[in-house]
Amino acid sequence: MVEGSIGEALAMSTAIPLLIAYVAAACALLSGVVSLFAGRHHPGFLHSGSFLFLFLAGATSIAAGGWALLANLTLTGQMALGLPWLKWHMRLDPLSGFFLLLLGTLVIAVSLYGPSYTREFARGKAAQPLPPLGVFTATFILGMQMLLLADDALVFMIFWEMMSLSGYFLVVYQHQHAANRHAAFLYLLLAHVGALVILLSFGVLAAFGGGLTFDQMRVAHLTPQWATLAFLFAFIGFGTKSGMAPLHVWLPDAHPVAPSHISAMMSGAMIKMGIYGIVRVSYDLIGNVRWEWGLLVLVIGTASALLGVLYALMQHDLKRLLAYHSIENIGIILMGLGMSMIFIGSGHKLLGTLGLVAALYHTLNHALFKGLLFLGAGAVLYRTHERDLERMGGLIHRMPVTAFMFLVGSVAISALPPFNGFVSEWLTFQTALQAPALENGVLRTMIPISAALLALTGALAAACFVKAFGIAFLGKPRTRRVARAREVPRGMQGGMALLAVLCLLLGVLPTSVIMVMAPVTQLLVQESLPSAAAQGWLWLTPISPQVASYSAPLVLIAIVVVFGMGFLLLKRGAVPARRVDTWDCGFGRLTARMEYTSTAFTQPIRRVFGAVWKVEEDVETVAGAGPIPRVTSIRHHLHVQDWSWLKVYQPIGRLVLHAARRIGFIQTGNIHTYLKYSLATLLFLLWIVSL
Repeated sequence: MVEGSIGEALAMSTAIPLLIAYVAAACALLSGVVSLFAGRHHPGFLHSGSFLFLFLAGATSIAAGGWALLANLTLTGQMALGLPWLKWHMRLDPLSGFFLLLLGTLVIAVSLYGPSYTREFARGKAAQPLPPLGVFTATFILGMQMLLLADDALVFMIFWEMMSLSGYFLVVYQHQHAANRHAAFLYLLLAHVGALVILLSFGVLAAFGGGLTFDQMRVAHLTPQWATLAFLFAFIGFGTKSGMAPLHVWLPDAHPVAPSHISAMMSGAMIKMGIYGIVRVSYDLIGNVRWEWGLLVLVIGTASALLGVLYALMQHDLKRLLAYHSIENIGIILMGLGMSMIFIGSGHKLLGTLGLVAALYHTLNHALFKGLLFLGAGAVLYRTHERDLERMGGLIHRMPVTAFMFLVGSVAISALPPFNGFVSEWLTFQTALQAPALENGVLRTMIPISAALLALTGALAAACFVKAFGIAFLGKPRTRRVARAREVPRGMQGGMALLAVLCLLLGVLPTSVIMVMAPVTQLLVQESLPSAAAQGWLWLTPISPQVASYSAPLVLIAIVVVFGMGFLLLKRGAVPARRVDTWDCGFGRLTARMEYTSTAFTQPIRRVFGAVWKVEEDVETVAGAGPIPRVTSIRHHLHVQDWSWLKVYQPIGRLVLHAARRIGFIQTGNIHTYLKYSLATLLFLLWIVSL
């Protein structure tokens, strides 16, 4: 609960935040309507009108979510939609408010970025109709808004499906490409497998609670076995959507082929709906969190973080690289959640709260810096039509604003101060360092191992973004189109700048952010971190000032002072620099062919972690004609495959195809046979009913 007059004043207007949330959903819906009716005859209004309504949807989502969070409100309501005896139950509480805040921020950034970016789709020989893009973007956002407000399983699943189906149409938007169709099919398949498993979880809770509403599920009395079963179903179902390993295979295919502002929404917001589902079901609906659940979540999270970053390192497709980093960061979030469950299940509620805060903080941070990075990749794609790092280079001279924004996102995701990624990973480490408080020796061992692997993950992530930024933006351009690139329009710059500024603010003011998040932890575990602000806003002390402290503002001031003094000293005493050509080893003028490529940069890591991938590597040499042997060209071929796809999904696919062929004999093509089937089915059902 926020202390003081502001919080009390906000709390007095109890019904308004839920109404604002409905307005946010209505704005998203209107954006789709405008796209549908204005697209063909008024394309200009499509851009201005639909994205204006998206902006309003984002702003009102922030208002509703922020209000519920700051005032610590839990509001419920009913909507007379659907069947007459089955009204929709809605609820806005601090947890849904937190995720609405996250979603609204990304929607605003996309609404600034989108008008210029989407014009590209209407140009050229491969022009695409814009109305479907606008309609499905709107329903995609509407689905996320409403599932966050859902307070019964029926409404939740309706809007969960709306989000998933809209995502399918957005992935397959450029359907003329086989890669888009393949990615969309895989996405849809796993989305519905996940949805079925979520339904099983809700089914268990509804059976014990006596109804489909979340209130009935909260008071259900589950045995530990049934509670664990409901948790496992929820963890698998929501984990599929969030992209945790080994259920991640849809993600590296779907995110790169979607339009870039949609990629930002999918990575920044949609996969967070999976995290929301895990938190809502585990902490809120089931309750009584067990440490065994936490151990599973911690192991899966650690594996996801490490595998995600290792696979990202091997990518030279910029958007695919970012997609694999989403798996890594989902792993880090799950590590925080896992440690939180372990501590709470072991009776250490305060330490469990610290893990929960770390996980939620990283959820918010990842939405910001991954949204920024996907928008930056989209800006590069917009101007160069390239996603392949091997064909970029030198873009910092052509697109300086985009390069700066991408650098901010790279530093943030690499967990370097003073940006936000450092704070949440530091909190995760602080949680891990409390492992000696546990009585169980296995748990005391597992958590430090996970923390060590998290440190390795951080180092590899930094190496990956040194590669991504260095290959794409530094050096010399490798193609003529890249050499002619220019900066993107200001609207696109504005969308990126908004997220970049927030990355800095959430890195510099962590104490304030944690205090704002206090109602969420109070709701879920009836605990908060009052000691975090014990030394004021300047010092973050998550457990106590004697255990650990971090002052982000002072770190920022120190960085500014050091760089400023260095700049002034160099400027004051500097002798004008003598510019000469770089030493070229006697080969003549330096060319882009002499630069490090993305593949070459990661070669040492590929050798060290060779067992993680299935690597097919080949060097092809072409010999010239003539009596003296000489090599005229050398080509290096590298293909890195995901073991989980080869060892898990392909065998399942072959098994399903084999089973389908075996039972295919029932499809005879004869109408008499089908009538016999119908008669037999009818008789069987009548027999069932008569029992």
